[in-house]
Amino acid sequence: MSIWNDFEGHVADLSALRRIYPEAPGETALAKEAPFVHPLYRPYIEASPFVVLSTLGPQGLDASPRGDAPGFVQVADGHTLLLPDRRGNHRLDSLKNVLHDPRVALLFMIPGIKETLRVNGIARISASPALLERFVVDGKPPRSVLVIKVQKVFFQCGRALIRSKLWSDERPVLAQALPTPGSILQALSGNGVDGEAYDAALPARQASTLY
Repeated sequence: MSIWNDFEGHVADLSALRRIYPEAPGETALAKEAPFVHPLYRPYIEASPFVVLSTLGPQGLDASPRGDAPGFVQVADGHTLLLPDRRGNHRLDSLKNVLHDPRVALLFMIPGIKETLRVNGIARISASPALLERFVVDGKPPRSVLVIKVQKVFFQCGRALIRSKLWSDERPVLAQALPTPGSILQALSGNGVDGEAYDAALPARQASTLY
């Protein structure tokens, strides 16, 4: 039997949840929240080379990694962020979700910094030539830009990154122990993809298709 079907200890409502977590949020947990990009939060966005974009669509939730040089997410003003959509796998999961439900959540991360920055807002997709021109890299503009109306911003304390040792040199290098993208594709495609050939070509393909 799947553990999903084992309802022993199942928490089904807020009152049950509060019995497990009876403590109210502390003053600092509430004080750090702002309904706009506070000047003290702006440097976190401008220093971040990586953000996770979360969206919701008819097929459910999606979390997509987005990365580029620090500051690739631009702060247009205190209430607006601009996120370029760089080349990817053409699934368009995030963009299709935004068309269905414009609510988005962003998690900004900065290498070496334990705190992360969380932003919730409402997004629209823009293909304005003038806006795309702001994000040209190597002569190539993105195909679209997410214009995000900020509703909530706050920093997340560093406990998760401390526990995970995410930025620590102590973490082992796992590349040789993990299945490669090619081996995964070969297995899931029923040998329709040559995994070894895929892995061999991947570094050059990624380097030539970043923008």
